[in-house]
Amino acid sequence: MESEKPLILVTEKLADAPLAWLKRVARVTEAAPDTEAFLAAASGALGLVVRTYTTVDDALLARLPALRVVGRAGVGVDNIDLGACARRGVMVVNTPDANTQAVVEYVLCLLCDALRPRVFLDRALDPQAWNAARSEIAAQRQMSELTLGILGVGRIGTRLAQVAAAIGFHVLLHDLRDIDASQCGGGEIVPLSRLLAESHVISIHVDGRPSNRNFLNADRLTQLRPDVLLINTSRGMVLPASDLARFLGANPLARAILDVHDPEPIAANCPLLGLRAAFLAPHLASRSETAMENMSWVVRDVVTVARGGTPKHPVDATTLSHD
Repeated sequence: MESEKPLILVTEKLADAPLAWLKRVARVTEAAPDTEAFLAAASGALGLVVRTYTTVDDALLARLPALRVVGRAGVGVDNIDLGACARRGVMVVNTPDANTQAVVEYVLCLLCDALRPRVFLDRALDPQAWNAARSEIAAQRQMSELTLGILGVGRIGTRLAQVAAAIGFHVLLHDLRDIDASQCGGGEIVPLSRLLAESHVISIHVDGRPSNRNFLNADRLTQLRPDVLLINTSRGMVLPASDLARFLGANPLARAILDVHDPEPIAANCPLLGLRAAFLAPHLASRSETAMENMSWVVRDVVTVARGGTPKHPVDATTLSHD
């Protein structure tokens, strides 16, 4: 019977197939937390599905007295107060490996864009122009001549290390956790100071725990090579925009490619806007159709818990990976 189906609130867009499945097995209300539709359904909702921009805290949970489970359609749970959920007996589930491949592919594309410039032709060229075009675009160094530092050795960091080592990078790794050499994907575990000092490229893959805020602050940025390429696809708050702007201004050979920001969307007064060496993208790393569908399938665990079952991917705050 329809009345026996659990009521699930969905606050952000999900992929079509998982959403269609959810609507077959549950009663679904798609509504942002600040809407009348959300308020009308809140008292009876057993499940809540969120993505990146819904904050699940005590205030929101207080409006959901029957709630049993919060599903994060993605990996990181920075926007979910795990302590508040635990105090209310609300389980949190996510999709831990849903976007690993997508993010690694994206970082690889950024590396190719930055390190192997390309030009494409829209007309025939005479021999002189042809030779000029070939001379104009040339990579300064091959990837096999460069050291790639990876901050954060969770699923994404490990997979990136495997890919980068296969291409030819010398890979250095650092993580706040003790990590086994077998997890390194062909990279070398080193102290943070060595990774910062030796890496030609640094790719950031740490999580959003409060202690990681401003992790790459002004003091640590001074330890970097003056020609470093910084890539951040993890959390905007890890790398303070004002500190990075000053670093780029003082080091004209350095570059930064940022896919994540603090806040999002980027504020009009962001000091990185307009800087020649700062390349800002609108949080695209996991935006493949496959990854977005994989993340949306968190609805399976949400329904399982709403019905009193055991989920495949419960979030344990003590064992969260760095990505």
